Amino acid sequence: MKAVVIGAHLLRDDIEPLARAIPVGDLYLSALDIPDDQPLGDRELLVTVAGVRGKLLETATFVAIRYGFSLRSDNDALARCGSMLDSWRELLTNHRDHVELTLKAAADTVRPRPDRKDFSNGASYLRALHDSAQAAAVDPQFHAAVEALIVPMTVKHRWIHRDEKSIELAALIERVRLEGLSTAGAELRRRCPSIPFLLSAPWPLEVFADADRQ
Repeated sequence: MKAVVIGAHLLRDDIEPLARAIPVGDLYLSALDIPDDQPLGDRELLVTVAGVRGKLLETATFVAIRYGFSLRSDNDALARCGSMLDSWRELLTNHRDHVELTLKAAADTVRPRPDRKDFSNGASYLRALHDSAQAAAVDPQFHAAVEALIVPMTVKHRWIHRDEKSIELAALIERVRLEGLSTAGAELRRRCPSIPFLLSAPWPLEVFADADRQ
């Protein structure tokens, strides 16, 4: 058997009985046991993990572990995750009552994606890719509306350039404010009807735990 790890949690009770709790230092990993020969890319497994992930988030906030991280033995947990324990503990303690939200919008200003053939080496091409993504910007009116309607509801936020065609707002919001998020989203759509966007929540700690991802 092997264990597919879902997240890092502060308490065992945040995991059981929805998944198996694997102790790692003074924290716990949520995991699902699967046969050794089951591919991690199996669609049914992906759906199952996604369902458990959602139910775990209803119980308590956790640090998301990138899908595909698995353990052959519980004894491997500390060896592979020990360096992240301090930062995970700080995140889980400081943000226990928070979840992430994301708002993805199409860019208004777009720089064409660079052509790999125009570059003599990979480093130059990657820099050009980064520059084209950073050049993307949303409509100023939409940006101002997001800053007025969504950002004040959050405790921390970050604008992210994912690619040259879109912009993403990632933020932490108190669980108790989630109900009002749909109202704010509806008002944003009313003010900026021509700007396509997707506002979704709740999510586990992921963007704000970048350094701790597996």
